[in-house]
Amino acid sequence: MRVLVVEDDPDMSRFIARGLSEEAYAVDVATTGEEALERALTAPYDAVVLDAMIPPPDGFEVCRRLRQSSLDVSILMLTARDALRDRIEGLDSGADDYLVKPFAFEELLARLRALLRRRGTRQLPVVTLGDLRIDTRSHSVTRGGETLVLTTKEYTLLEYLVVNAGRVIGREELAEHVWNEAFDPFSNLIEVYIGRLRRIVDRDRDVKLIHTIRGAGYIADVRGAA
Repeated sequence: MRVLVVEDDPDMSRFIARGLSEEAYAVDVATTGEEALERALTAPYDAVVLDAMIPPPDGFEVCRRLRQSSLDVSILMLTARDALRDRIEGLDSGADDYLVKPFAFEELLARLRALLRRRGTRQLPVVTLGDLRIDTRSHSVTRGGETLVLTTKEYTLLEYLVVNAGRVIGREELAEHVWNEAFDPFSNLIEVYIGRLRRIVDRDRDVKLIHTIRGAGYIADVRGAA
């Protein structure tokens, strides 16, 4: 899942971005309101972690403009101000949730997961496909009871495919939701990772779960590619 972190404090932005990356999110960072709007309105994000007090326009105005654009994205607003009127302003501007600094990263992560579940991005803590089981909280994966060892990016790609099981997903969509802005659209990175997943998930199995639809993309399905 792809998240935009909007925070002008370098230490805080690194802290949040590093933590989310370790939790298998693709993360981009913006430091001003203008940059946040430019990124959010031109790239598909599943969620925005938005600090209220950023260089103009501030987080409240950014939130209002994103909602006015009818952008379908979850917004978690951060602020150092704990006054009731500030929380109300944040929610009234269109934020889905509000977190006051300082906060524990575990709470930010839990709130973000809740927003994504509410939005339907991650509907269940545990996702299954055939005998494959993915625990989206612990990022553990088993198939037929056997634990599968995956890198962070392999896990992120597999989760996205399985959450969207039965639907053909093109390279562009995978790049947008699994990788960040640094992804090179002309590289063969997606094909490389699909190959790795097949070796881990499908090798020596009678039922294959990851399939290529020639000219269209990839699909996770117990029934095969047909």
